[in-house]
Amino acid sequence: MNVLIFLLVGLLAGYIAGKIMKGKSLGLLGNLVVGVIGAFLGGFLFRLLGIYTTETVLASLVTATIGAVILLYLVRLIKK
Repeated sequence: MNVLIFLLVGLLAGYIAGKIMKGKSLGLLGNLVVGVIGAFLGGFLFRLLGIYTTETVLASLVTATIGAVILLYLVRLIKK
């Protein structure tokens, strides 16, 4: 069940990050990939700052969304 919740949080985080960054739609699979990678990136960055946010699904969603926004920003910098 935890894997399913993780994937759903990643999908939602990727979707939200796409809306925040106002880019092209990445589709279902693209949102999932961006959200899951963003969850790892956000978790890593938050741990570096001493912030642990995996207590609730909402905290995980916020962490994953922030990570996904950073990921999309970095991808856009590289594409330029």
